[in-house]
Amino acid sequence: MTGNVLHDKSILFAVRIVNFYKHLSGNKKEFVLSKQILRSGTSIGANIRESKNAESDSDYVHKLSIALKEADETQYWLEVLSLSNIITNSEFDSMNNDVKEIIALLTTIITKIKKK
Repeated sequence: MTGNVLHDKSILFAVRIVNFYKHLSGNKKEFVLSKQILRSGTSIGANIRESKNAESDSDYVHKLSIALKEADETQYWLEVLSLSNIITNSEFDSMNNDVKEIIALLTTIITKIKKK
């Protein structure tokens, strides 16, 4: 791991999302929503990683803002899966807690940089 909390949490979350996708598509035979959450959930970390090479503070905020949008979309798909009774409450709570942490970190960083 990198020692950077945001980067580390996002890659660990991406791995959880990949395993979650395998569970949804393999065990639950859910193929449409699982693809959506796979895309948005792994995109979070990809955009955070891309922000490391930002050319300016503005570019950095832009890339982190995209990651924030993807995190919010991931949370949406978790809610849909939960309300559709495709996943259990404990599965929802566990995944949702992780994405909420990432959202909080992203929001804090973006807000701090915008105040500069």
